[in-house]
Amino acid sequence: MTITTQAKKITESKPFYALTGAGDYAVEKARAYAGTVQDRAEAVAKDLPEKAKGYADAAAARITRLYDDLATRGRKVVSRVSGEAALELTEVSETAEPAIAAESTAKRTSSGRTRATTGAQS
Repeated sequence: MTITTQAKKITESKPFYALTGAGDYAVEKARAYAGTVQDRAEAVAKDLPEKAKGYADAAAARITRLYDDLATRGRKVVSRVSGEAALELTEVSETAEPAIAAESTAKRTSSGRTRATTGAQS
């Protein structure tokens, strides 16, 4: 049997036609699916700029709220700390010795007596 006779016998058989029909069916379904996917992709692409703007606006609003909350919190901390610092300064100024009294200190000598010194220590 020649090759052309064998090829003719194969191409005229039922399994060959079934396989060819299955391949054609698969291509048809793939094209239909590709068309559906393309239609969906176009719809999403059309809505994408609006959706992206919506997401960006929402993110900007959240960031602005967070920024405002942090600024308010910072003001409270600064107020509290400056209020405490002012209170500490008031307490220190009330308990501080005059400058002349701070310079004059009492020192003990080796014999146990105290002597007053002024300015530089000897």
